Amino acid sequence: MRTGLTIPFDGFPLRELPALVKRAEAAGYESVWSAESTGFDGFTPMAVAALNSERMRLVTGIVNVFTRGRALLAQTAAALADLSGGRFTLGLGASSNVIVEQWNAVPFERPLTRMRETVDYLRRALAGERVDGGFRLGSPPAEPVPIVLAALRDRMLRLAAKTADGAFTNFLPLSGASQVVKTFAAPDKELACRFFSVPGSEDEGLATASRAFVGYATVPVYSEFFRWLGWAEEIDPVVEAWTAGDRKRALELAPERLIREIFLLGPYEAQRERLAEFGAAGITTAVIAVLGPPGELPAAIDAFAP
Repeated sequence: MRTGLTIPFDGFPLRELPALVKRAEAAGYESVWSAESTGFDGFTPMAVAALNSERMRLVTGIVNVFTRGRALLAQTAAALADLSGGRFTLGLGASSNVIVEQWNAVPFERPLTRMRETVDYLRRALAGERVDGGFRLGSPPAEPVPIVLAALRDRMLRLAAKTADGAFTNFLPLSGASQVVKTFAAPDKELACRFFSVPGSEDEGLATASRAFVGYATVPVYSEFFRWLGWAEEIDPVVEAWTAGDRKRALELAPERLIREIFLLGPYEAQRERLAEFGAAGITTAVIAVLGPPGELPAAIDAFAP
């Protein structure tokens, strides 16, 4: 299983990212993956990483297909492919109604169709073809830009297997890994997953993990994901409390057994052993995200180094 790292890092200014990217590359990480939610955008850290690394893959993990136009996505992907010397991979996702519709005032409609059409457009545009509306890249990449799709449930996983170079999942419980791998059914393609590492004691880590879990699990796309994996009985009360405005009760109802299956808790050695179990289940790339104080980050980078 290859090991990647989520950038940028909470608590660090973007101007400090170059040194951390160099540290990750020296430690042997195969790739760095950006994240785009409430922090920095998904592309700027990739530009920083491109200029401060020589070997690692640079992957957006992910940018969504609703809030940027198709031509703009093609232009940005071409720019990063050029800047990185061909090391860039475009990670795309539908995101969620919260980010797309509530935060960005863009209708969140027919995400599967939007994804399919966007991938088709980008494949042609990045190959230098003239595409819908007459757009044509002035400087298309010399080599094809790989595309991975954020995918949680069956239809998006199958779309990723059919049209993309890989899939990228998130908040995956160990017991659900086999279902995701079987549904993806593309052993020759990348199946990446983001794993949240919580440094410190297991009890303290569980509290941090519970807060992060509730924030995601109550978003519809993730609620449906956990239901699809068979956790409806545990998820539904959390969603009901959250929807009713009782955030405290939602946190109290967060299912500890599920959280322990998703998050990496306890000593780093134990966290690495848990990662190995996901690798044995069919995950091909582990993308580490550290949920901890800034001072813990160097130790975490070293602890998960391949």
